[in-house]
Amino acid sequence: MARIKGVDIPNDKQVGISLTYIFGIGRQLAKTICKEANVNPETRVKDLNDDELARIREAVGNYQTEGDLRREITMNIKTKMEMNSYQGTRHKKGLPVRGQRTNRNARTRKGKGKTIANKKK
Repeated sequence: MARIKGVDIPNDKQVGISLTYIFGIGRQLAKTICKEANVNPETRVKDLNDDELARIREAVGNYQTEGDLRREITMNIKTKMEMNSYQGTRHKKGLPVRGQRTNRNARTRKGKGKTIANKKK
């Protein structure tokens, strides 16, 4: 298994797919990284030589991924919570932040459904 940014990427998958195992890299960014590193995105990771892996590591290093990205996201959320913005208050309450409905859904954030006493069917 090849390690990039502290993440083991699967050997038997294509490079373009296996790069998506790194937090912050999706399909499109994986294609861009392969193009920057001059690597065919359809080759398997096990078929890459050390030079190609080094080029991929260097190209991935140009983007914010893994721990740095997670840290920035949590800092942005904390900033919103400190400002008492609308999104910050929704984060504090554990409710959906991006305008989703809450009267029928969002049970994963609000908890188990509460039954109302003497409700007629």
